[in-house]
Amino acid sequence: ISAASLERLAAPKCCQGTGWMGTPIVNGSRRRSKSLRLVPEAPNNSRSGGEDRPGILPPELLLEGYAQGVFPMAESRHDPEVNWYTARRRGIIPLDAFHVSRKVSRIIRRGGYRWSIDVDFRGVMEGCADRETTWISDRIIDSFEVLHELGHAHSVEIYLEDHARKYGVRKDRLVAGIYGVALRSAFFAESMFRTEPEMDKVALFHCHEVLRAGGFQLWDVQFHTPHLAQFGCREMDADAYRQLLAEALRHPARFGAPASR
Repeated sequence: ISAASLERLAAPKCCQGTGWMGTPIVNGSRRRSKSLRLVPEAPNNSRSGGEDRPGILPPELLLEGYAQGVFPMAESRHDPEVNWYTARRRGIIPLDAFHVSRKVSRIIRRGGYRWSIDVDFRGVMEGCADRETTWISDRIIDSFEVLHELGHAHSVEIYLEDHARKYGVRKDRLVAGIYGVALRSAFFAESMFRTEPEMDKVALFHCHEVLRAGGFQLWDVQFHTPHLAQFGCREMDADAYRQLLAEALRHPARFGAPASR
């Protein structure tokens, strides 16, 4: 998708009038959240991925949505429908304002874990979806896996070393991760998980390293929450966010391991 196309997509063509932000545009069964508004015009998610990948949301559809500031969510893990949302007020983490606690800094200095990029993208998505209630459906996982294969969706993984006592074999265990969509110099963080204390924060730290090293300008986390505030998350209105997004889509970036690693 070209830079010129992204700039056209980022233009607020569906942002005029009373509101473009979204609760569901399909089967509007979800109750409205105070953080969400209806998207009257959004990518047509009735399109499928073609005969080779039936049922997925096509990559160009997903990229079109993110370029317009909307993101897909489902009602549950097995929900076949996908609805488009965006926040009334957007949460972002300014890359020059990110920070972690002293406790997390000590964990990082001490080490004892391994981190990687794009080694187990699907495993990270499934880890994020593995909870009692989730908006990450199987259809969304399959769709994002294709987006990952095309280089537009990425993950950061955190592993701890497990030692199988019976056989004396070392095996790394995925204990945390974060994934999101990269579009030019905008990174849209979707979700993160952990199975060990603090390891999600370690994943966030290394994600920040990657974004800074790769020249990203916008780190979108969708919503401002007390949890994200501890890392420097800030909230802004829709107009200010659209300006940042449009600017980020004008510049290239690369999601890859920092050179100093």
